[in-house]
Amino acid sequence: MKKEAIQKISKQMFWKRTLAPIIILLSIWFLYMTASNNWELFENNWIMAVTMVFGSFIAGASAEGGGAIAFPVMTLILEIDPQSARNFSLAIQSVGMTAAALIILRNKFTVEFRYLVPASLGGAAGITFGTIYLTPVLPPAYVKMLFVAFWLSFGVILFYLNQIDKRKVVQGIPDLSFLEWILLVIVGFAGGNLSSLLGSGLDIFSFAYITVRYHLSEKVATPTSVIIMAINSIVGFSLHQFYMNDFGTTEFNYWMVSIPVVLIGAPMGAYFINQKTRNFVSWLLYAIILAQFIGAVLILQPTGKLLIFTISVFVFGLILFLGFTKFSTIVSIKSKRH
Repeated sequence: MKKEAIQKISKQMFWKRTLAPIIILLSIWFLYMTASNNWELFENNWIMAVTMVFGSFIAGASAEGGGAIAFPVMTLILEIDPQSARNFSLAIQSVGMTAAALIILRNKFTVEFRYLVPASLGGAAGITFGTIYLTPVLPPAYVKMLFVAFWLSFGVILFYLNQIDKRKVVQGIPDLSFLEWILLVIVGFAGGNLSSLLGSGLDIFSFAYITVRYHLSEKVATPTSVIIMAINSIVGFSLHQFYMNDFGTTEFNYWMVSIPVVLIGAPMGAYFINQKTRNFVSWLLYAIILAQFIGAVLILQPTGKLLIFTISVFVFGLILFLGFTKFSTIVSIKSKRH
């Protein structure tokens, strides 16, 4: 009974600290929609609002941003070009994940700031570089398969480490040396480039690196990744809106109808996952990654060069993440000697 009372108080405190930022952001959205008389947008764009019911919840509850749901739905099912899907993903995450980040901080969820700062700095540089130089390079189908194949490789490695290797986890990482800090900037830069192509990427890439190399618990890495991707999404959205000038009507309309959904869904996801075990967080991530990959294969049915590209990305991801695990072992040995 005592435990139930504590949980009830905890839930009440969470929503007390959560309602203020939600109400403020919803009020700004409502005033804009009323002033611009854009309420008719719901008539033709409601499908994305429904999609983001799930996307925003996943954004708050996992290391994958809302774009991890929006991007495959828009490109694979709605057949919207990857550029518009990426722009929408960044725009909606700049609202939903920012709301989730504010709530994570207000409710004092455990966050690992030691890697948040260098990963965010590298991510800002990476998404800027990728937006300007990489986005015109890959054809749409290749971008779609890059997204699902790369995360599948991480899911396989994380599954192996957790379920077979039975890795032990820590609740925080040690103070970083200058070299380790620079490595995290580089990881952030690589993740930022992925975000420039896919609308998300820095969150899961930094999550992958930190959980595999430093054995940080998924319960700590998840809210940290949410904050990292919120920052990266704001940078990316600003680039496309004010520098590239390619934030089009389609993604704008989808953005407008989805904002109220994500302002509620993302905080609910953040609260939900904070109540769950580390094992639950891991299995949720496995399920999301596998569903994305199966859906992409069934819809795109990759053959020829696209199939070779998909397999190559998957194998590269396996090698990369396995490399992180070996690096982790070396770090652990060195730390024991000291």
